[in-house]
Amino acid sequence: MAGQAARRRWLPVAVVLSLPTACVGPTDRTVVTGRILPKQIRFVTLREATPGEEGGQRSACVHIRITRANTSESVLCRFGVETPLRTHEGVISLPLAQRIAADRINEASQAVFSSATLDSPLGMLCELMKAQLRTTFEASLAGARFRAQCDERAPPVLFGNVNL
Repeated sequence: MAGQAARRRWLPVAVVLSLPTACVGPTDRTVVTGRILPKQIRFVTLREATPGEEGGQRSACVHIRITRANTSESVLCRFGVETPLRTHEGVISLPLAQRIAADRINEASQAVFSSATLDSPLGMLCELMKAQLRTTFEASLAGARFRAQCDERAPPVLFGNVNL
């Protein structure tokens, strides 16, 4: 019993997304702080849009290190996001695509990690975040796609502790 109380006193889960962290504290509640900034999402253009028509495609590759702070156990959560360059509503600027991607990633991490517990498997947290992100990202913009695998032309951007 004393061992359980000691385990619950401090930080069994830390999720680092640039500056953000998710921590389970004395009340078993996870707190996510910090945010991925839009400018940190690096899109590459895969296919130009035909002038005056919908289409084109840009892609970004995101790697997020999820770490359990009390044991240093970690997993690398990898995924890609894609947006069109032009929809029926007009041109999708790079800053707009970056903002949509960053906002949806931040929202998904908040939703998933705020309900994490001491015993939440890190791989499961990654999969839950990706499922949440797939739903919200694809609903944010016509033609936006979540990808379980990154396009090899999009260089990965690592969020979290790169020294693990």
